Amino acid sequence: MIIAVDGPAASGKGTIARALARHYAIPHLDTGLLYRAVAANVRAMGLDPAVEADAVAACDFDDAMLADPVLRDDETGQLASIVSAHPLVRASLLQRQKRFAYQPGGAVLDGRDIGTVIAPDADAKLFIRATPQIRARRRHAELQAGGSTISFDRVLTDIRARDLRDSGRAAAPLVQAVDAATLDTSFLSIEASVQRAIALVEIGRSRGEVNGSPD
Repeated sequence: MIIAVDGPAASGKGTIARALARHYAIPHLDTGLLYRAVAANVRAMGLDPAVEADAVAACDFDDAMLADPVLRDDETGQLASIVSAHPLVRASLLQRQKRFAYQPGGAVLDGRDIGTVIAPDADAKLFIRATPQIRARRRHAELQAGGSTISFDRVLTDIRARDLRDSGRAAAPLVQAVDAATLDTSFLSIEASVQRAIALVEIGRSRGEVNGSPD
C-alpha cells in the first residue's frame, strides 16, 4: 500500500504521514528532508542555492544525513525551497523517492509532488492544507520552542513566499492531485486530523479495490 500525503509547509502533513505509517505499520519518508539535505550541502560547500549546477553538485549524500538536526532549522528550510525549484535537482532525487515508495509492502511519503509525480498511482492520496496564518502560528511556536527570536510577521512572510515558490515553479509544482482527498487541519487537533486522515485513506483504499476488481 502506498499513501501519498501532499501539502504546503506547516500544514501538518508530516505529523499526519508519520501517524499513518505507525497505524499501517509501513515505512515513512519525509521527502522534504531530501531537499533540505541538498540545501545543507550547498551551504556547507559554499555554493549558491539559486544556481542549478551548484545545487545538483550537492545532491550526492548518504541517507544517514537525513537524521542530522541541522536539516530542521529554518534557514535550511528556506534554502531547500530554493534548490527544490531546480528541475535537475528534482530529477536527481526522483528515483530515490520512487524506490522508497514502491518497496515491498509499500510506504507513506509526504511532500509536495507525491501524488502527482512520485507515486501517481498511490492507493490513497491526501492533500493537507491550513490557512497561512495558522501555519505561520504553528511554525512560529516551533521556532520559539527551539530558542528562535524570529517575529511572527517574518514567519508569515516566509510562509507566503515559500507557497509562491512551491506552487509557481516549473518543475513538479505544489498542486493537488485530481484524485486526492482534501484535509483542512486549520481548526482540528492533531488527534482529530489523524483520525480523519485514516478515514480518508480507508475510503481511498476501498475505491481502489472496487475499481481494480473484475466485473
